[in-house]
Amino acid sequence: MLRLWGRATSMNVQKAIWTLDEIGLAYERIDAGGRFGGLDKPAYRDLNPHQRIPTLEDEGVVVWESNAVVRYLAARYSEGVLWDRDPGKRAGADQWMDWMQTTLAPDFYALFWAVVRTPPAKQDRQQIKTLAEKVAEHYRLLDRQLEGKRFLAGDELSLADIPIGATLWRYHQMEIASAPRRLVRAPRRAPRLSQLGHDLLRGAAGALRTGIDAGGGKP
Repeated sequence: MLRLWGRATSMNVQKAIWTLDEIGLAYERIDAGGRFGGLDKPAYRDLNPHQRIPTLEDEGVVVWESNAVVRYLAARYSEGVLWDRDPGKRAGADQWMDWMQTTLAPDFYALFWAVVRTPPAKQDRQQIKTLAEKVAEHYRLLDRQLEGKRFLAGDELSLADIPIGATLWRYHQMEIASAPRRLVRAPRRAPRLSQLGHDLLRGAAGALRTGIDAGGGKP
């Protein structure tokens, strides 16, 4: 059976959970990281030299880095569905996964830490406003990308939607009181992105809510 290491409150682990559930695979998840610890144990370090989560074990194959886990699961267990057989179409989804990691994620994680992980008394309101503007601009770009499409790479769920959809889920859980309302509501006021968010969150509710209901945590 597939084994996934990582606490459900981690957004990166939630990407893997969502993919596993989307494909319909049976798996065992082992809490690790955060308050569960265990990442510095020799046995885990042998699996993942970076000592981060998630880590996936599959009959002797070990995969770490969340987007790599998503790609692996799609390629091995969802060929023709999440893993498009057409390299050109697959590249269309793949580029958005990389965009999420290199462009959206740095600003998103910075906003998360400024809003969620920093005590209110120590929060920098100007910093939060600036970060919220950056994240809102990323989501506005996504809204433009969705024109004429249901999902980012077309009319069907693809690899592109899972990592970005996970950020949308977490974004809607944040209370960004220090940012202007127009920025906080940016994803909701972008009609195509709002529909994508609705579709993705409805489809992934079981996987992602597992983490959110457990009580936040590092993305």
